[in-house]
Amino acid sequence: MKSAKKYGVKTAFAVTAATALLVSGVITTGSSSNQADAATSKTKNVILFVGDGMGTAQRNAIRLATVGEKGNLAMDSMPYVGLIHTSSTIPVTDSAASATAYASGVKTYNGAIGMDAEKKSVATIMEYAKKAGKSTGVVTTSQVTDATGAAFGAHVEDRSKQSDIALQLLTKSKVDVLLGGGEDFWYPAGQPGKFPDEPAEDPSEKSKGTQGNLVEKAKQLGYSYVSTKTDLQKAKGSKLLGLFANEEMFQQNEEGKGDIYKPVVSLAEMTKKAIDTLDANSKGFFLMVEEEGTDEFAHKNNAKMTIKSGQELDKSVQVAKDYAKKNPDTLVLVLADHETGGFSIEAVDAEDESGDAISQEDGPFAIANSKLNFVVDWTTSGHTAVDIPVTAMGKNAQLFTGIYENTLIFDKLLQSMGLNAAK
Repeated sequence: MKSAKKYGVKTAFAVTAATALLVSGVITTGSSSNQADAATSKTKNVILFVGDGMGTAQRNAIRLATVGEKGNLAMDSMPYVGLIHTSSTIPVTDSAASATAYASGVKTYNGAIGMDAEKKSVATIMEYAKKAGKSTGVVTTSQVTDATGAAFGAHVEDRSKQSDIALQLLTKSKVDVLLGGGEDFWYPAGQPGKFPDEPAEDPSEKSKGTQGNLVEKAKQLGYSYVSTKTDLQKAKGSKLLGLFANEEMFQQNEEGKGDIYKPVVSLAEMTKKAIDTLDANSKGFFLMVEEEGTDEFAHKNNAKMTIKSGQELDKSVQVAKDYAKKNPDTLVLVLADHETGGFSIEAVDAEDESGDAISQEDGPFAIANSKLNFVVDWTTSGHTAVDIPVTAMGKNAQLFTGIYENTLIFDKLLQSMGLNAAK
């Protein structure tokens, strides 16, 4: 990471993270039961964005770097705002347990995918949507079988079983659109797919599937398979599998040490294709879109790429908002599974520089439309237990105001679509 010390004291800037974001929306402390009558009609389409690891301070840094102090990101320009407690069965969650809370409404242990704390399968919101006749989709810059996407359509005791997850996504939950990385888990060891084993940027990446050739399995099940931007744009049909990298669609390293964010196809392009494909279903759809870079780069304390991946997420949110404006029975949500890095925004101050590694400030970063700068400081390379914001617009978005547990996202999604959980 770059040190801010050498730049000296040129500017000063302070951000109170929570207030800077929440002033743009409405937040109440009303319980879910108090809002039971809020949904006047059913939501037809749901587009749920997960900025993995993206806490309030990250959202503010993305905002400052993109539109400045007085601007608003697409993800912030929404009329309803809430705060979510993120714990699993322990205070600090991982992505698997958090996504399971969102998808199935249960608290579970870290590493669990679609399982409760007793390792029993729990139905997911996508499975309920599917039973209601809706189409479903997962879009991510991570592996499509990684924790967040997996928890919406698979059930395994350990998130590392990504080939098992892939098979379940195809044959059990039958997710209609799967776009992202992770080709290595779809082909057996020694049988590379479109992306070569042991690439120069990361020689550890190579095919490692345990369930046979799942790309061929997908084709047999009627999926169109694509691995390039051109083929994605040309793809037809209601079932689509796109794998665009060996594993994640970027290289998550420290700044200047092989950190690369140049996906074969952008998150916004994948989001648009997914919406266009799912929109053909007259009964509606449920789409989960994840930006993984906001988490992985934060794990490396790489603020530059954390911000860049957050900007790509915001472009994708705008795609969904444009669709929702033309289709007012659509609900759009933006949230995170947890915060990563203990990210904070500070003034450029040479006297405040201390230590090295995590304790060394990162930046400075320019504040758009101004001559000011800010720096980023970190407290950890892991996750934290701070609350994260959710912003919402569209049909029944008012249900998502308040301060509540992550499990209530599932309840509110069911309520918005007029669906009932199995007893």
